[in-house]
Amino acid sequence: MIAPDALDTLLRGSAPHALLDVRERAAYERGHIYRATSVPRRLLEFRVPRLVTAKTTPIVVYDEDGGIAPLAAATLAAMGYRDVRVLEGALAGWRAAGRRLVQGLNVPSKVFGEQALHRHHTPELSCAELAARIDRGERMVIVDSRTPEEYSRGCIPGAVSMPGAELVLRISELIPSPDVPIVVHCGGRTRSFIGAETVRRMGLPNPVIALRNGTMGWQLDGFTLERGAARWAPQVSAASREVGERVAAQVATEDGVTMIDAKDVQDLLARRDEHDVFFLDVRTAEEYAAGHPAGAAWAPGGQVIQATDEYVGVRAGTIVLTCDGFVRSVMTASWLLQMGFPRVRVLRGGLPSWIAAGGEVETGQPAPVPFGYESARAAVATITPAALQAELKSGDAPAVIDVDPSDVHARGHVPGATWLCRGRLELTSDAVAPPSRPVVLTCEDGVASTLAAATLAATGRRAVRVLAGGKRAWTAAGLPTETGARLGDVADDVVLKPYERGRDAMEAYLRWETDLDDEGVSPHALLPGVPRP
Repeated sequence: MIAPDALDTLLRGSAPHALLDVRERAAYERGHIYRATSVPRRLLEFRVPRLVTAKTTPIVVYDEDGGIAPLAAATLAAMGYRDVRVLEGALAGWRAAGRRLVQGLNVPSKVFGEQALHRHHTPELSCAELAARIDRGERMVIVDSRTPEEYSRGCIPGAVSMPGAELVLRISELIPSPDVPIVVHCGGRTRSFIGAETVRRMGLPNPVIALRNGTMGWQLDGFTLERGAARWAPQVSAASREVGERVAAQVATEDGVTMIDAKDVQDLLARRDEHDVFFLDVRTAEEYAAGHPAGAAWAPGGQVIQATDEYVGVRAGTIVLTCDGFVRSVMTASWLLQMGFPRVRVLRGGLPSWIAAGGEVETGQPAPVPFGYESARAAVATITPAALQAELKSGDAPAVIDVDPSDVHARGHVPGATWLCRGRLELTSDAVAPPSRPVVLTCEDGVASTLAAATLAATGRRAVRVLAGGKRAWTAAGLPTETGARLGDVADDVVLKPYERGRDAMEAYLRWETDLDDEGVSPHALLPGVPRP
């Protein structure tokens, strides 16, 4: 156990540590400890090895009421982490000690975005004014600094997809003359400001403006987004690469970005069990899949700034960035240094230097095997799709439990399957099937369900099996699926975006983000009808 006061001292210090909120995402969004990383218990085996690489790093876990945090601590201990503590009194104890909670997701990044706006006095343009300029036919370069997937779902009409890390490398390809304004937008605020300031550092003569409130503001003002756009960032020419390299070299000097050689990176990676190291490739998904340094996680530069806590679980750890040279790595490193991360490094020369030093290269999007999967697979029994189908038609059918995310379950599952959150199985499974009834666990590919089966078997259940190959094997066998949700637990694992919740949610979100203070607190509730913690 760790008392609230001791945790507060740990959080305010510089020693390496990780604070993990093991509740589901919706509960985390409604209220959590500032700088806590959201890792629902069901994802510990999948995500923690990349978020906390050193087994000696102190880890604190907490939940709402102390029900699942001890279970999460036991999992982490089994994974080899040697200093795992549970917050005494859970969040109730934290509140009772007079500590505050914050609302929202990726709050430290959002706080930084608002700070950057005020520090740099980023020029802004209202959605109404941009719409008027578009109607007048004024020449402008409009770029969407979000991910390509977000861009395709809905962008400002005429915008080109150019994620934040790509701006310095590619924006020159779009500028027809020095007097044409450049407008940067995202879905709300953070990536608009960061993107605009990234371009402003290039020293271009063009006016560079952030669109206030992004696509949410555009919709709230009554304008229509363009859906399904496919104007992607242009290929990098020799001229634009020269511009990007000149700018990045200047930024590296001004901001004190540290470069290290491939051999030094390899030495760091060899000691990841002793020191937290985050090796991040900030290029596009296509470039990463074509070939990246072995052990590097894909983390597109703009998203690293937008959602840093998704990639880095220990602020005191070492962050090593790589790309195809140094432009995108340096620009990302500059922002991370401004965010207060103490040990940020850039691989000098990027992927080519890694290869030249004899570094191994991987292709595709590697899916690391989660901790405990191999031993669970060897220990739990399986059932083929055909055999399960036959049993379901019999008079003594097993209970089928689906442990996929609740939205994936709703899109299609084995007929009659009940959804349960894997993170709370020990607490909820008896209500779906008494301990004496046989149970079959399913998920999309059989991985999470295998881990879930091992969890249930450890509670004393004897008749626990896994659908071999998961639902993919079920559908490949030509067997029918059922749509809609059969919920046996609260579906708090999926959080809708504000624009998916409607007008009230978008307005509330923008009020919340605008008024964030330096410790992540806003006087406005994030969700309509949800009180401030």
